[in-house]
Amino acid sequence: MPMRAPKGYIDITDPKVCQVGHPAPPWMASYADLMTELVCFFVILYALSAALSKDVQKAAADVKEMMDKGEVKGEVKIDKDGLKISIEEQGGAGFFGVGAAEPTPEIDSKLALLTPALAKLASSHEILVEGHTDGQKIHNEYFDSNWELSTARATSVARLLIEKYHMPAAHLGAVGYGDNRPIATNATPEGRAKNRRVVIFVKSSSIKKPDPGPESAVMDAKALPPIAGPPSAAPEEVIRNTENPESPSAAPPTRGGEE
Repeated sequence: MPMRAPKGYIDITDPKVCQVGHPAPPWMASYADLMTELVCFFVILYALSAALSKDVQKAAADVKEMMDKGEVKGEVKIDKDGLKISIEEQGGAGFFGVGAAEPTPEIDSKLALLTPALAKLASSHEILVEGHTDGQKIHNEYFDSNWELSTARATSVARLLIEKYHMPAAHLGAVGYGDNRPIATNATPEGRAKNRRVVIFVKSSSIKKPDPGPESAVMDAKALPPIAGPPSAAPEEVIRNTENPESPSAAPPTRGGEE
């Protein structure tokens, strides 16, 4: 006589039980907890990145509003690399003289409008001023190519931002691309005017202040003036030669080709 199954016993061969499935292995619970924690971690990272770029987004919105009003002509682009503000010539007034790098009052007036939006970013972000020219070749007494001209123009704009608008020099840089990155055709005056532009590139990553450490203490010690001590051998030799002008080492050097 077969044994009777105890009360509450579930036979795994029962079709009703097999349809439900087998229980998950024990490690699945730990794995599910890990995945949940990773999701929470990435959500926090996204929230932090959004908070860090809030100032950049605010500056982009302010500049876009200026361009919509016609105060500044150009384009605003923001992506993962940062904020790019392209300033173009407006109403036939040039930013620089022909073949020159000295900024005109026209670009100075545009910078006066833009610097309030950029001032807060300049303290915590690296800002790169890009110079661009049209495709007309140049060769004068100051510049041999558009590459040199664009670099000089970017440098003059960066200097203007530092000296007049008090942006931190340590966070500003300048680079020239010449006529290598056109955004319009160089066959028309309008296209050349669009290519003669200045781009202000605000990088998305924040600048971290270096923490003072043992290396800085060593550098500071090296920067101190040397401790006074007895004169070295070289100065003594010079003094002896001065006192004894007949010494061979004190004789004046001969010039090549002369007897």
